[in-house]
Amino acid sequence: MHVNRGNPAGQEVLVDSWPEFKMVLARPCREVARDPSDYFTNLYTAFYRDEGACRALLENSRAVDWGQAFQIQVLQDGVYETIRDIARARGLEMETYLHRLLLHPDPPAMPQYRSDKGLRLAPVSPAHAMLLNDTWKFGGNSWSLRYLSLLIRHFPNACLLAPEGTPISWSLIDPLAILTHGYTLPEHRGQHHLRSVLGMLAAQLHARGFPVYTRVLLNNEPSLHTLQRLGFRILPGVFYLLMVRPRFAQSQPASALDSAQDPAPSSGERPHTHST
Repeated sequence: MHVNRGNPAGQEVLVDSWPEFKMVLARPCREVARDPSDYFTNLYTAFYRDEGACRALLENSRAVDWGQAFQIQVLQDGVYETIRDIARARGLEMETYLHRLLLHPDPPAMPQYRSDKGLRLAPVSPAHAMLLNDTWKFGGNSWSLRYLSLLIRHFPNACLLAPEGTPISWSLIDPLAILTHGYTLPEHRGQHHLRSVLGMLAAQLHARGFPVYTRVLLNNEPSLHTLQRLGFRILPGVFYLLMVRPRFAQSQPASALDSAQDPAPSSGERPHTHST
């Protein structure tokens, strides 16, 4: 849906054959995947009807750039097993994060925010990218800072601001339209602030025709319970987030300079923590 609405993350879609196809792969356009170490911007996702077609396309170096660091997010075991096998054969590093996937069946029923104690709902500002980067499980480096800045600038998001203008709770949307980096500062927890943020963001997504869904790490029981109380339902299966790196790729420290860099095309409208 993002590709059809201005393609803010600079993705392209490949199939194994046309018009009949058994495998679909979304990947970054070449002009976006400029940094071979940036496994945030170099985002893939895949779906298959035939496991043989899946393996053949993923093994094709013209379809997947195995010389770059990248991440791939998938729901099917066959994609995970194929990526794992290819990474081992090529001597690549691979980190695996297993998630539950949750979908809200009735977003308009989610609670909406009522003004309290001088707090107000607002979009996340690019000026707050460093704060989000410092509090994200996958953050703390220049690639994650650049990626979060992209999400803030070009995809729907919401936060709850304290009277002095500092975010105390927030959530973003990623290029797959998944609710991501839902977070409340520790000193403000226990007051249901994230419910208000998610209610606002869910309303935006529903109005645009998007499903309201997210992912939660298997061992993140507090976030899972919070989302279930908000009406989210657990979907069957495992959601895989795989990070694949050549051994040359090392994390870089974040800097304010990186937050100003945007690797995505400028066309169109633009919008790892409950979801990671």
